[in-house]
Amino acid sequence: MNYYQVSFPVPVEQEKSDILIALLSAVGYESFEEQSKVLIAYIQEDSYDLDDILSIDYINSCFVKQSLKVELIPDKNWNEVWESNYPPVIIENSCYVRAPFHEPIDGMKHEIIIKPKMAFGTAHHETTYLMISFLLENNLSGQNVLDMGCGSGVLAILASMKGAERVTAIDIDQWSYENTKENSEINVIENISVVVGGAEMIPGDMKFDTIMANINKNILLQDMKFYANALNNSGQIYFSGFYIQDFNDICIESEKYGLLFTEKKEKNNWVAAAFRKQN
Repeated sequence: MNYYQVSFPVPVEQEKSDILIALLSAVGYESFEEQSKVLIAYIQEDSYDLDDILSIDYINSCFVKQSLKVELIPDKNWNEVWESNYPPVIIENSCYVRAPFHEPIDGMKHEIIIKPKMAFGTAHHETTYLMISFLLENNLSGQNVLDMGCGSGVLAILASMKGAERVTAIDIDQWSYENTKENSEINVIENISVVVGGAEMIPGDMKFDTIMANINKNILLQDMKFYANALNNSGQIYFSGFYIQDFNDICIESEKYGLLFTEKKEKNNWVAAAFRKQN
């Protein structure tokens, strides 16, 4: 299946970026990649219509029509696109994230293979990198772990490698569902349950020791109560997908549900923050 790749200038405010993603989703865009200055959106070839884009107020109000970059990406070329744009990544000198066509590296404590698909989340984005950094510092042995917004499944896979007994991976994107299942098989991981949906799909009869939610500010604020309710007392939760200027809003909302801030990491204006549920 062929896809159109459309690159949009990123709005300065994270809230506008989230709104833009929501509006694009409403007209058929299925997957998104947020870079520092560009939002890349993907839509099936048969569903692409320039008028749908131009109907979005943000596009017209910011006079970015001339800045749009549209490219038809044949399905058969995804490996080529991946190889040229997504080199392997090493995090904290101990976790190596690569595609199947990259060479392995000796001496890495954790090696994660991610097959090229539309669900990115491969540690190239700052937020994924930061979340991996947090996981590398923690012992997850015997834990029940939840990965919200699992993308390619890289965090869920690492959680399993770190000793988690059971991992639930949830994402609203069908691509992410399929990619996480496929990547779990590639990495010989058998304890990840993958679910399509949002916070409403968190099992009501299950509590988690660690939760990872790498999504965006608006969704984190909207669904905070569901995450807190699913977390065991003294459990750890990691939030990312937002900018430094949004950190206080995340903290304020977290406090409402008994989540105590413990630590944060920053990279290129992006933040990942750790909270612990108070007894």
